[in-house]
Amino acid sequence: MNIDQFNFAGKKAIVRVDFNVPLDKNGNVTDDTRIRGALPTLKKVLADGGALIMMSHMGKPKGKVKPELSLKQIVPNVSAALGVDVKFAPDCGNADKEAAELKPGEALLLENLRYYPEEEGKPVGIDKEDPAYDEAKKEMKARQKDFAKKLASYADCYVMDAFGTAHRKHASTAVIADYFDADHKMLGYLMEKEVKAVDNVLKNIKRPFVAIMGGSKVSSKIGIIQNLLGKVDKLILCGGMTYTFSKAHGGEIGQSIVELDKLDVALDVEKTAKENGVELVLGVDSVCCTDYDFANFCVKDGAKVEVFPSNAIPDNFEGLDAGPLSREKFAKAIEGAKTILWNGPAGCFECDEFTAGSKAIGDAIAKATAEGAFSLIGGGDSVACCTKFGLTDKVSYISTGGGALLEAIEGKVLPGVAAIKGE
Repeated sequence: MNIDQFNFAGKKAIVRVDFNVPLDKNGNVTDDTRIRGALPTLKKVLADGGALIMMSHMGKPKGKVKPELSLKQIVPNVSAALGVDVKFAPDCGNADKEAAELKPGEALLLENLRYYPEEEGKPVGIDKEDPAYDEAKKEMKARQKDFAKKLASYADCYVMDAFGTAHRKHASTAVIADYFDADHKMLGYLMEKEVKAVDNVLKNIKRPFVAIMGGSKVSSKIGIIQNLLGKVDKLILCGGMTYTFSKAHGGEIGQSIVELDKLDVALDVEKTAKENGVELVLGVDSVCCTDYDFANFCVKDGAKVEVFPSNAIPDNFEGLDAGPLSREKFAKAIEGAKTILWNGPAGCFECDEFTAGSKAIGDAIAKATAEGAFSLIGGGDSVACCTKFGLTDKVSYISTGGGALLEAIEGKVLPGVAAIKGE
């Protein structure tokens, strides 16, 4: 079913949104891009005269109730964006009363779906090597179906509009679709827009194709990196993973983040890039700090901030951003690109002392876009960078998804899309 063809009048619609927005230490939303991105779908339901039930996850509570990850914190933001007083159900798995009482034109937000392990459908408290794991997995999958059925019971129709989680076969993103017929489940406007953008890129990649991958760990993105090495012309790797590559070549990285068990992986990436004719671009210098407060995104009083080669960082310093030479190198690599994919910042951009690396990348992308490149930006931090640096209107498309975007670019079938389209 196409959402434009569906009339929500007199119906209750449960919509899977991606409200996994960044919060500060006081629980205030620091970037509402994902909330605003869902508005066309949510307002369509209300404008038709339907009742709106929104469900989302926040963070990784891993099946436990964690107040700091409660969606109750964002109710004021969602209410303001929607223009209605949003009600809140403190238990997403027992919201029968709140859903039943919801009237046309009213909106309800369910508590964090991932407070329930059934949402992700992964066995808890047992290792994969345990002989009992397979049975535990089978049991959890059955519980996941029951949880999805419970969520489905709150509404008459289902809308999938959370592209950021579309690559996961979770209860709320894919399994729930089994409990609605084809005429009562559909993609939301945001999903349709995202899928169309990815399809356009896959079918019409103009070269040179440059991908920029940031982030703290090689391990979290190695699969994506390896796949991109078969598609791109240039691959820029930045952020914390820089230091694993430096260490792999015997460099001194001080207190910088590193994965000592992934040094061979870093060398394999370099080897694969060379074999595939991909230009692998790594930073050569870093902005470093002796004492950084990660909780409050600031340099502690009395701490020193200096620039060092990324392979010669003193013992008491930690690399937190790309240095000036690295920034020039990144900008040069992006220059002349015709297709650009950016996922992950170059450093701790939340702090002004360490924004220059990410800003240099963003500015270079904006410049290339103005010269005709198609630029696709994805991932919460990259989106936040664009917002912070005033670049949202200077790139081609900003995706609300991180991993989902990259898996889609790889050509993988996304469970959240397949569940609606019956693929």
